[in-house]
Amino acid sequence: MSVSSKSVCEQDVFNELFKTHSRTIRNHIYYKCGDPDQAEDIMQESFIRLWNNCKKVILEKARAFLYKVSTNLFLNQVEHQKVRLAYSKLSHRDRNHESPDFILEEKEFMIKLQNAIGDLSEAQREVFLLNRIDKKTYNEIAEMLGISVKAVEKRMHNALKKLRKIIKNI
Repeated sequence: MSVSSKSVCEQDVFNELFKTHSRTIRNHIYYKCGDPDQAEDIMQESFIRLWNNCKKVILEKARAFLYKVSTNLFLNQVEHQKVRLAYSKLSHRDRNHESPDFILEEKEFMIKLQNAIGDLSEAQREVFLLNRIDKKTYNEIAEMLGISVKAVEKRMHNALKKLRKIIKNI
């Protein structure tokens, strides 16, 4: 059976797509939002939408469909995510079971770390984390994001340049 005659609607083909792409889709969204639960939910919703639209999506375009749907789902949740993050920061004030020195050091380090990563643009942060955490090559990142390898190289260069400036002061 040739690749083009396989259908996304076939259970075994869909299962293989899930096994192959679920982790990278989840990580792709995780690097955008920073919330593993939200990334997992968006990844699962992306595959549900792929299943619901399996007759419209050809196998060769399934991966691109998943990335596009997951990105759109993320963008739809951005405002909600801002509110959740604001409330989650408030809830961390009530920790009393650790020493005050530890809490202070942890808070200072987290602020510095968040600022260093937060100073990167979304595009730079995404490319940096995909390359350094997921060990993706520039070619793989370019294919995932639908950009050229040169664009990936430029984003990585700018991210590293920015991080060097910030981290030298930490």
